[in-house]
Amino acid sequence: MKAREDKQAVWIWYPGDFEVRLHERMSVKRRTRDVMYPAYWRLDRHYSNVKFRIVYDLPQEETIRIAAEGTFSLYLDGRDNYRSNEPEFTLPAGRHELAVCVFNDVEVPALLISGSTITTNSSWEVTSYQNDWVMAAFWTFGSPDNPPSQYRLSVTPMSPVTEELYQGFPLFDFGRETYGYLRFHGLKGNGSVRVYYGESRAEALSMDECYSLDCFRVSNDIGNSEDGAYTLRDAKAFRYVWIHGDSDVSWESVSMLYEYVPLTYRGSFECSDPKLNEIYEMSLYTLHLNTREFFLDGIKRDQWVWSGDAYQSFLMNYYSFFDLDVTRRTLIALRGKDPLVKHVNTILDYSLYWFISLYDYYLYTGDAEFIRQYYGRAVTMMNFVLQQRNEEGLLEGRLDDWVFVDWADFSNEGAVSTIQILLVRSLEAMKVFAMLAKDGTAASGYSKLAEEIKESTLRLFWDENKGGLLHNCVSGVTQPTLTKHASMFALAYGYLTSEQQERVVQQVMLNPDTPKIRTPYMRFHEMAVLCESGQHELVLKEIRGYWGGMIDLGATTFWEEFDPSLEDNAHYGMYGVTYGKSLCHAWGAGPIYLFGKYFLGVAPTSPGYDTYKIQPNLGGLERMKGTVPTGEGEIRIEMCRTEIRIESTHGKGQLIFKSTEFPTCNNIEVRVKGQNRYEVDIETGQMYVITYRD
Repeated sequence: MKAREDKQAVWIWYPGDFEVRLHERMSVKRRTRDVMYPAYWRLDRHYSNVKFRIVYDLPQEETIRIAAEGTFSLYLDGRDNYRSNEPEFTLPAGRHELAVCVFNDVEVPALLISGSTITTNSSWEVTSYQNDWVMAAFWTFGSPDNPPSQYRLSVTPMSPVTEELYQGFPLFDFGRETYGYLRFHGLKGNGSVRVYYGESRAEALSMDECYSLDCFRVSNDIGNSEDGAYTLRDAKAFRYVWIHGDSDVSWESVSMLYEYVPLTYRGSFECSDPKLNEIYEMSLYTLHLNTREFFLDGIKRDQWVWSGDAYQSFLMNYYSFFDLDVTRRTLIALRGKDPLVKHVNTILDYSLYWFISLYDYYLYTGDAEFIRQYYGRAVTMMNFVLQQRNEEGLLEGRLDDWVFVDWADFSNEGAVSTIQILLVRSLEAMKVFAMLAKDGTAASGYSKLAEEIKESTLRLFWDENKGGLLHNCVSGVTQPTLTKHASMFALAYGYLTSEQQERVVQQVMLNPDTPKIRTPYMRFHEMAVLCESGQHELVLKEIRGYWGGMIDLGATTFWEEFDPSLEDNAHYGMYGVTYGKSLCHAWGAGPIYLFGKYFLGVAPTSPGYDTYKIQPNLGGLERMKGTVPTGEGEIRIEMCRTEIRIESTHGKGQLIFKSTEFPTCNNIEVRVKGQNRYEVDIETGQMYVITYRD
């Protein structure tokens, strides 16, 4: 992780090790009724023994101060007679190689050196003793009192909004879904306290089936905070807490420390429909709660880093916070280290989402350095994936692989068409990465293989009568099952002819006989594809009904799954567990992306928004306005049925819109594209006012 390029001293470490260690800690935080529930995939570790080096040239000697996370030894020019482990060292004048070895088998070996000219920063190299001298990684840690191992999220006090007695015990409601540490003020007495947490009221009141609970002993006056309050050890996701204390235990009040990542809300969306505005704001809050050390799936269950979930969170983030620290941490943690023996999260499709997510990162940020830094790991991961191709050259899951695609009732045996489409997209991403790494031979090979697999996939799975891609092929025989998944990915990635696109929309996406998608996970892609096909009014209707339906049932954040046909507490169950469904799930925040990319209509057309397009669409609304962050700047849009206003602070854009009359634009050329379509070039720093007719 990198964030500073100046000469100020910062802690440095081996690239990826900070993220890998943080991920390891995060992956064992999950509790089910206060019992550890660790992730069921390999958790990689940091390198325990590393060496840092730099070549300097000083006109006169200089004393440096040395801090290390771990034990260290310092030496000059590879000579033992200069070796030292003292916290201060005087460097001789002249040209020398300074090396520092650091060992730490608990936390990441890290180094901080401060001198008048010699400091640890981006100019240092590091090795794990595998012939791998690479540029050292760093972030914002810049003092001996703030080493990487002490990284923690921020907290702020919060109080419940209501308290009631239920069966003689207090039930606290914090008003909406939240995450943090419960606190007891003025706690005293002797006995036990039992806390039952709930994302819903029903869950908190279910002592035997609530997902999260705490139990602790009170002995006389108890407190573990500076203000005398007692703060529980583990953070939990909840809205309600039902607290049972023994008769000899009392407290004055209950509060919490809300734990969060400080984020700037850079994106915005507001329109003439109050329900959509409420959905947008709730989507932002849902995503923020799940934006933590990494992009998590849900804050109650699982609190893990899943690649398929993160793929969507990345895209939502680009239209809301544009926080790249969490993005990079998540990409690095998901990839882990070599050698690979299983897919990311044990799921075949989740390995493929990693490549696509990395490409999206480059497209939205233009950060070629990050791509080059992790190109080697992308290569070894693609080599691992391609080993699983069958005799027809198609990718299949192994016996112990999980081929997920979606929570749906279909078989993923054999070669699954969705997997092939994702593989093609991943190979196209690898071509871009190889070109950035100046590996022309590899780029050509990835491009050729992508074309071959795309051709064979469309030939094998396209059903002319059904107008879409069939689901899977077993032992060379294509099965007759038609699902939406492969067709909508092929449409989104531009792999279909215009005729095929139209048939997919009409015969698959809009066909009531095609099996419905029931999770926000795939509805994210379904709604995006419908927008790509011009079905904006239908998408808004679906958003009002599906996401609005959760709000109508009292949701304060969006859920992992929603089935409108269920009644009462049946909404809270999943995986055979009464309260197993996550009521705050990152993939439920999809409207952020939909509103930003398909209604405000902003998308980069070259890396880092150097160029971009704006294709706003009201979708039947009377008006809308919003802001889309572009990394270094932002694009602001206002639109009603007769006027469009646009202002940009970065890059060169192209506004594309429809008008039933010839539009005007404050002395800027309006180009006619036919079929009531027009274009206007957008330059930085100018307000554009376009008068048109919807």
